[in-house]
Amino acid sequence: MARGPMRGNPTDKAKDFKGTLKKLLSYIKEYRVAIIIVMIFATLSTIFSIIGPNILGDVTTEIFNGLVNKITNNGGMNFDFIGKTLLLLLGLYAFSAFCSFIQSFIMNTVSVKISYNLRREISTKFHKLPLSYFESKTHGEILSRITNDVDTFSSNLGQTLTQAITSIATLIGTLIMMISISGSMTIASLILLPISVLGMGFIMSKSQKFFTRQQTNLGNINGVVEEVYGGHDIVQVFNATDKEIERFEDLNDKLYDSGWKSQFASTAMHPLMNFIGNINYVLVSIYGGYLVIKEKIQVGDILSFSQYVRNLNQSASTMAQIFALLQPTVAAAERIFEFLEEKEEVKDVKTKFDINSIQGNIEFKNVVFGYNEDKTIIHNFNAKVKKGEKIAIVGPTGAGKTTMVKLLMRFYDINSGSITIDGHDIRDFKRSDLRSLFGMVLQDTWLFNGSVADNIRYGKLDADIEEVKNAARSASVHHFIKTLPDTYDMVLSEESDNISGGQKQLLTIARVILTDPKILILDEATSSVDTRTEILIQEAMDHLMEGRTSFIIAHRLSTIKNADLILVMDNGDIVEQGTHEELLKKNGFYAKLYNSQFEVI
Repeated sequence: MARGPMRGNPTDKAKDFKGTLKKLLSYIKEYRVAIIIVMIFATLSTIFSIIGPNILGDVTTEIFNGLVNKITNNGGMNFDFIGKTLLLLLGLYAFSAFCSFIQSFIMNTVSVKISYNLRREISTKFHKLPLSYFESKTHGEILSRITNDVDTFSSNLGQTLTQAITSIATLIGTLIMMISISGSMTIASLILLPISVLGMGFIMSKSQKFFTRQQTNLGNINGVVEEVYGGHDIVQVFNATDKEIERFEDLNDKLYDSGWKSQFASTAMHPLMNFIGNINYVLVSIYGGYLVIKEKIQVGDILSFSQYVRNLNQSASTMAQIFALLQPTVAAAERIFEFLEEKEEVKDVKTKFDINSIQGNIEFKNVVFGYNEDKTIIHNFNAKVKKGEKIAIVGPTGAGKTTMVKLLMRFYDINSGSITIDGHDIRDFKRSDLRSLFGMVLQDTWLFNGSVADNIRYGKLDADIEEVKNAARSASVHHFIKTLPDTYDMVLSEESDNISGGQKQLLTIARVILTDPKILILDEATSSVDTRTEILIQEAMDHLMEGRTSFIIAHRLSTIKNADLILVMDNGDIVEQGTHEELLKKNGFYAKLYNSQFEVI
């Protein structure tokens, strides 16, 4: 159950809206050719759709004049002109629709490619981050950036870009056509435009922080769901259901509050634009009628102009929608870019020696380390380990046992001193080469949703089934696998809860045996299994350690009596070292730890 403080302050505002938007635009720059093509088709679509109302106005004028002529017996309607004009209008609208379709197709393709590349970058970045990043974040927060933020960004990006290009083209074209009909009517219809722009600007400035809060709170609530689901049995055992419900409700309330405010802010722009649009219709109707009476425009021009005002309002409304979509898009993008800009592990080097020649002689020399620079937890650690030796590391909780393992595998870099393998500093290894030397059997087993065989060959993907079976036999788990419904092809569930804890441990041992590592790290994991399974696991571990340099993080001191060397740690230092018998004779720190496990109360 991944516990930890929830990260991210729900009151944070977007750190750099303009900067994030600039990064977003630079990200799109790669697709500028496709976007230029989209702009061309958007312009064509807009031109042909904008010409339509003007032609329709001519038809209306012709119909009006024809009716007037018929009433006054001065002639009739020119149906031939009306028919040809309507056919032309139909053709224009059809071509406009075709251009719009091409535009949408290209733009959607671009947005999907951008999302695809972004996910690939996130996946690559994920494997470059140091262990400290993952230890400082909850699972839910990390997953939220990879899933929720990318989904929000992906779903909004294509729609935003397409609508922005179309709306801008429509806005410019419409204004040109409106001016061509009547400059004074255009000015009259634009009187309220500054009010709407100022209103949208005010709403935008207030709404961004709510969208940022919404994304942060969504990550927090995902963290709680993931934690509680993963540890559901523990929650039930400790009767903590009410407490977890209360914690969830508190975060859910925060998400509701930020979600409601962000949605209200985004939708508040639409009523504002509709209100201004309705006023414009009234102004056009009244003022247009006045100009017809003055014989400055035709009757059909009022219809055309009204349609252009409608287009103008729609474009302005669409721009408002774009600004509304831009808020969560930029908020999500900001969190994604923050993830992509996280400090990576120290740059890797190329291993300049033959990794296959490594024997497994290890030396810790004057090692000093602290997770924080101002708090050292490993002080001047020194130890020499020869090839094939079994080294047990013991000590109370917090003594630094697990930390030493993390330093050995270079999950963290030491502050000073050195750790060498066969005389080579571990910092001179490529990380993948260094870690290929190690095999780990941890107390917390990890198996994935896949077949038993695939789980065993995880460390050696090209292993054939016979190699997998031999590793299983060495780990004393082959017989158990043969009793499963589909034997090696049986699919383990996501939590691997369709097999026991001891069986999981044996499978992880088989996995390590298959990789044939030079150095072993064993975190004793027999305390929660029955005696018979414990014997099987111990036998499998003994077989695994044969001829290999082995580090055993010991919890039960009775299991490390045959270790070649026992390092006793306390507060980051080795306080004693020797064999089991030698340490007991000293009657010091180790003897007290050992005897405390066998005290009879």
